[in-house]
Amino acid sequence: MYKNVIVTKNSVKRYCLHIKGGVTMHKWFICLFLIFSFSYTSQAHAFSKQVIQRGAVGDDVIELQARLQYLGFYRGKIDGVFGWRTYWALRNFQYKFQLPVDGLAGQTTKQKLVRASKYYKSFVHENLRKGNTFTHYGGVPLSKQVKVRQTRTNNRATTQKAANTQLKKRANPQQTATRNARTAAVNVPNGFSQNDLQLMANAVHGEARGEPYIGQVAVAAVILNRINSPSFPNTVAGVIFEPGAFTAVADGQIWLTPNETSRKAVLDALNGWDPSSGALYYFNPNTATNGWIWSRPQIKRIGKHIFCK
Repeated sequence: MYKNVIVTKNSVKRYCLHIKGGVTMHKWFICLFLIFSFSYTSQAHAFSKQVIQRGAVGDDVIELQARLQYLGFYRGKIDGVFGWRTYWALRNFQYKFQLPVDGLAGQTTKQKLVRASKYYKSFVHENLRKGNTFTHYGGVPLSKQVKVRQTRTNNRATTQKAANTQLKKRANPQQTATRNARTAAVNVPNGFSQNDLQLMANAVHGEARGEPYIGQVAVAAVILNRINSPSFPNTVAGVIFEPGAFTAVADGQIWLTPNETSRKAVLDALNGWDPSSGALYYFNPNTATNGWIWSRPQIKRIGKHIFCK
């Protein structure tokens, strides 16, 4: 007869307060039973008992990535694959919360994650099933964290094709052969191609050559952060060639041949290092002419660049 009754934390609290005046043993047993049942249910939906480590796949990793992203540590794709980006995000979380920094999601780390974050499981799994591009950041309405795909596929393909064509036009056969030989053994993280790596290296070289190495990695990280943000295109070419986005595109410096430092900086960013702390913008205060950029919340300064949200 009680199968349609919905028990919530607030209803349990109200019931316990209600019986405070006239307590009977029976009522106290009911109250305690509801409280323990509620606590057990809350824990049962958070992870399994296994230690989650690099190389793992499945629902535990999905939850791990979602919770880390909710707190701003993980900025990659929620895909249920525990790779390097997830590993470094987890280590950063452990360091920030004064836990043993080992890159392993054991019981203590998982408990701290559960207490510090939220996990909208139905939202995450629904978008995974639909193949949507989405994020799970805390403080952002879920409705604004799903990208509408519609006709953008053709636009992305066209943009990527145009970028590849420009790269081929500006590289002579000898340079192309040398570059292919040099990059054949490079392990590019899943979801990115050699063309993505090359284009990002061009952008980093054009935007940040001469900056300290950490500043070059930070510029590459900004490109990736934009890809993962619903407010920007979701491909490397789309982000880099978005009108007015990068000075190096406007003045042609993106077509300079990148050096190995630029390429290494891109790989470090692709593997999860984000010295910008999640920045979506950066600018040089000595040369910036757009007053709007000064209105963005500033995160930090690296070299000559100020990185912003």
